[in-house]
Amino acid sequence: MAEAPEFGLFVDGRWSAPPGARRFETRNPANGESMGSFVSGTPEDVRAAVGAAAKAFPAWRDTPAPKRGEILLRVAAEYRARKEEIGRIVSREMGKVLSEGRGDVQEAIDFVEYMAGEGRRLAGETVPSELRSKFCLTVRQPKGVVACITPWNFPTAIPNWKIAAALICGNTVVFKPASNTARCAVEVVKAYEAAGVPPGVLNLVTGPGGSVGNALVDDPRVRSISFTGGVETGREVYVRGAKRLAMVHLELGGKNPVLLMEDADLTLALDGVLFGAFGTSGQRCTATSRLILHEAVYDRFLDLLLKRLERFPVGDPLDPKVEMGPVASADQEQKILEYIRIGRSEGATLRTGGEKLTGGAFDRGYFIAPTVFETRPGSRLATEEIFGPVLSVLKVRDYEEGVRVANEVPYGLSSSIYTRDVNRAFRAIQDLEAGITYVNAPTIGAEVQLPFGGIKNTGNGGREAGSAAIEEFTEIKTVFVDFSSKLQKAQIDPVAP
Repeated sequence: MAEAPEFGLFVDGRWSAPPGARRFETRNPANGESMGSFVSGTPEDVRAAVGAAAKAFPAWRDTPAPKRGEILLRVAAEYRARKEEIGRIVSREMGKVLSEGRGDVQEAIDFVEYMAGEGRRLAGETVPSELRSKFCLTVRQPKGVVACITPWNFPTAIPNWKIAAALICGNTVVFKPASNTARCAVEVVKAYEAAGVPPGVLNLVTGPGGSVGNALVDDPRVRSISFTGGVETGREVYVRGAKRLAMVHLELGGKNPVLLMEDADLTLALDGVLFGAFGTSGQRCTATSRLILHEAVYDRFLDLLLKRLERFPVGDPLDPKVEMGPVASADQEQKILEYIRIGRSEGATLRTGGEKLTGGAFDRGYFIAPTVFETRPGSRLATEEIFGPVLSVLKVRDYEEGVRVANEVPYGLSSSIYTRDVNRAFRAIQDLEAGITYVNAPTIGAEVQLPFGGIKNTGNGGREAGSAAIEEFTEIKTVFVDFSSKLQKAQIDPVAP
């Protein structure tokens, strides 16, 4: 096999590798191909990156927001010109099928372009004063140095959700990606470099969370931390940041339900459930991990689902005929297989899958068969996030029971209902405890112009994407302009003459 290309850190506008730096490789989860060798960063590397970002902040803050937007448009153009190339890198390094690899890049393009437009808005508000000759308004100001810590499942889209929003607001960024998609992170940063982002405005430090991530979270010069990942790590980031009163935004897990009613279009629902549950091998925080079926259509729909899975192609993610590739890593594979063992031990009924795929090309990668269990509410299989191609199917008597089952988990990210009853659809929008609800569509498919996020253990209340994205990365300053040429006292009764 060809020698792995080597990549360095990107700090203060330069690619470099500290002398004697430790390195790690990322590998294609389908066949073990090396995707590159990367620097395993240290706390000293983080301090240098944060220092570069802090030094660059005043000039970037003072760059007019529309001019910052022009740079973002050039970033999007770089991604657009290299969409096929980067999309293939996404598929090779992360394992999602090529159409989804391209889609990952397209989402980055869409969001960066959307954020570029925010450079001509960044709106505050004006409100009336209770006093004469006084003007009241709010303006948005950047927070300063921002840490962007991202996961491996959307290795170009999610970094750009954070980076583009942070930069358009006038912040500078230190970017720490998931280690097993470090090559994708390099390609993300290369686009900003090619677009002319000034030195120090965007910095990349690769390496483990225990050293790079903790050093970023603990650095007092980092004013805000934006983290997407697992709940336990998110809690640790939140607590560490809180110790120094840093602002922390968390996007965490999901256990997302499709509630399928007796009047649903079953053909439409079947396509949605398959894509929602097994797209990206189930490795989306919005993946359909629970199918809540009305008893009137339970047997019929489950039979349709199992028959489709008999001819559901799994294999090389670069093969256009394949609908599901490998899971992302050996650790991920072991975690999913352990949950399958848990399902069996809980007494859930395995209807299909439930095993590692072996033989031929499967032996070189981390392939798990699409898996369907019939299980019960409250079980670990139906409650805990698995993050893999494992679907729990639950039977309910009616809409009310379906909503109760949907809401009984500790997460609240995405949800879906399939029904032809418009009244029931609007009830579900109100009743389902989630930050996102789809009607007659799967739990995946968010669009960049709308807020993304959830409730309960899914996060700590913020939202990414849409115009709400700028709220994460700006401070509100309230301004009072008194042009009365005299002292006026709000809330103080005037003195009688």
